Amino acid sequence: MTTSTRGAGKAPAVLVLEDGRTFRGRAYGAVGATFGEAVFSTGMTGYQETLTDPSYHRQVVVMTAPHVGNTGVNDEDMESKRIWVSGYVVRDPARVPSSWRSRRTLDDELAAQGVVGISGIDTRALTRHLRERGAMRVGIFSGDAIQDDAALLARVQEAPQMTGADLSAEVATTEPYVVPAIGEKKFTVAAVDLGIKGMTPHRMAERGIEVHVLPATATVEDVYAVDPDGVFFSNGPGDPSTADHPVSVMQGVLERGTPLFGICFGNQILGRALGFGTFKLKYGHRGINQPVQDRTTGKVEVTAHNHGFAVDAPLDKVSDTPYGRAEVSHVCLNDNVVEGLQLLDKPAFSVQYHPEAAAGPHDAAYLFDRFVNLMEGQRA
Repeated sequence: MTTSTRGAGKAPAVLVLEDGRTFRGRAYGAVGATFGEAVFSTGMTGYQETLTDPSYHRQVVVMTAPHVGNTGVNDEDMESKRIWVSGYVVRDPARVPSSWRSRRTLDDELAAQGVVGISGIDTRALTRHLRERGAMRVGIFSGDAIQDDAALLARVQEAPQMTGADLSAEVATTEPYVVPAIGEKKFTVAAVDLGIKGMTPHRMAERGIEVHVLPATATVEDVYAVDPDGVFFSNGPGDPSTADHPVSVMQGVLERGTPLFGICFGNQILGRALGFGTFKLKYGHRGINQPVQDRTTGKVEVTAHNHGFAVDAPLDKVSDTPYGRAEVSHVCLNDNVVEGLQLLDKPAFSVQYHPEAAAGPHDAAYLFDRFVNLMEGQRA
């Protein structure tokens, strides 16, 4: 990615998809060139959490909500220390933010962090195109980065694809750190950071858990060096088929029978650890309004998603695995994609979505309580 100074509303910009479809608008955020996988997010709110979610590393996010930036940017809602999206696409950027919590405009924040975006394009048409053709590589070019269409398309087609990308170590912490329990400490959890969001250890801390966040490169010995009551595997970017190291670590945890909870990428890691395959979805699930059924209770939840890959596990039967019986515990009601797994003979489960959901909804917050219950049961 190459960027220069801010030029929203001034410099022309063009978005080029790898199949040649082109959209022209105005620069938003930094001016320059950027590349990534074009995906769309259906959330009406929570754009700051989306931008700072490490799972969006190397993706260009198209917002389906037409008006973006109206609450500005604050210093409290960041899910990590920086914006991770490769590029940002909006239809109508807010001219002036309106929120007592706002400290600066979204346009200024994107420019300050070197994120190239585009505004003023038909995001509905772009979203429909991605739904029909699938997620694909894309480039955004503005200012002096604009060349003739053939040259821009060639640059997009040279960019790396998401399939086969091993990205978790690029976004994870390089040094362990501790998030202390809020109030009385009840449990210790080792959290393997594959792209963890800041709200996730906070949700555990609220329940009396001291969270030791470990790098993606952590070994089984590193995990058990903190004497954990439970082990957590986080969300993260990239293709789960490349994540051989986290799979190996999770298998070590399963062998020991320590209570285990995984979300998003962690769900895919559990699927692989149990012997299931993974596959790339046509255009993925992204946003905060995805309907999921918890098959253990029959309850339907509205949930926050960000995933382009899924676990290939049978929906209609209990499967035998090297670690006992396993079943699909949650399923997406839009397309029957696997949204959760649980072991029946060991204390381990996972979901494909985000129960921490800082921007809402909070239907799935009970999953942290389920993790606590597993640790309480193991201790008893």
